Amino acid sequence: MNLDSTPTALEQPCETRCRNRRMTIGLPRCEDPAERRFPLTPEGVALLTERGFSVKMQEDAAATIHYDDARYIHAGVEIVPRTETLGCDIVIYPATLSETDARCMRRGAMLLTLLRSACANERVIRCLLERHVIAIALDLVEDERGCTPFADILAEIDGRASIAIASSLLADSQKGKGILLGGVAGIVPCETLIIGSGIAACAAARSAVGLGATVRMFDNDIYSLRRASQELGPGVITSALHPRTLENALRSADVVVATPVASPFALHTDAVARMKRGVLTFDLTPAADGSAFPSMTPVDLALASAVDASLHTDNRICYVHAGSAVARTAAMALTNTLLTLMESIVTCEGPSNALKLHPGMQKATLTFFGKPVNPQIAHALRMRSVDISIFLTLS
Repeated sequence: MNLDSTPTALEQPCETRCRNRRMTIGLPRCEDPAERRFPLTPEGVALLTERGFSVKMQEDAAATIHYDDARYIHAGVEIVPRTETLGCDIVIYPATLSETDARCMRRGAMLLTLLRSACANERVIRCLLERHVIAIALDLVEDERGCTPFADILAEIDGRASIAIASSLLADSQKGKGILLGGVAGIVPCETLIIGSGIAACAAARSAVGLGATVRMFDNDIYSLRRASQELGPGVITSALHPRTLENALRSADVVVATPVASPFALHTDAVARMKRGVLTFDLTPAADGSAFPSMTPVDLALASAVDASLHTDNRICYVHAGSAVARTAAMALTNTLLTLMESIVTCEGPSNALKLHPGMQKATLTFFGKPVNPQIAHALRMRSVDISIFLTLS
């Protein structure tokens, strides 16, 4: 019998596993001058790299929001050629891809974009189908409550930006009227007319009321108007879209903001003719092409040169892409929402699994396994839309 009580060291089994490849995110530089919004700030990139993503960005991609490459490099970004950013697992690109860019994407990769951008070019869509790219429209992504966080935050920015820009243009003594939107004691404030009562409309109304303007809101959805009235308080005058009431309001309005409404609505030549000279009009509808004011010339707020030129013309104009004029604010808002989406993807161990487990992402999917799974995309291709749940069940 061994009386020695000295413990003997023994080898212990150690759990080992193979290290998974880091999922890559590509951030190409936007080639469309009308799209200045960049999807990620350096702070957001730093959080993504901490969570295991590898982020690759094209040189000067964030110049539109006034961040240099050094800030991103410090956050863990790798600066690479454009083709390498397009070859990542997930590519974030709010504007419309070119056909060349679409062919550079890795087979089976995920593209995060906006619905309007995705539908803009039929040839690009067909290239994405050939590459079996999973294209997702960020503005269609829903959360657990059925809300659309990306679309909602962009709409709120559009609404607030339109009033901020209107106030600046009205106060310009050289190119504008040299007046305050809210006026002062003894001077009647400017009138702001808002069509619609959704998120963009409420954001615009809240900003206008805060500046002291008289605000009138019109919509053909009484229940939506009631919700907006309860939210905004008595400072906003609400009304149904009655032709005579709207006509009277248009005659005295200094700012007119058109936002989405339940039924299609547009102000045509006869209505525009009743507006006062120098009225500022903004089109915040999803098309963002001036279709809310068909007789007016659209002016893109993302292009400073176009805005400067518009101030010297006697033609009736309307401003579009208000959110792109405050691109850095949009970038910060997009970053906050993208972090939540990316967390879902990494938790599910890949884009395909994330689609299976998150119905809100399924509804936002445009193309999957080389087939169009969104009705608008299918219509653009003159094809039949396929139910994505069929592919997810079989995969």
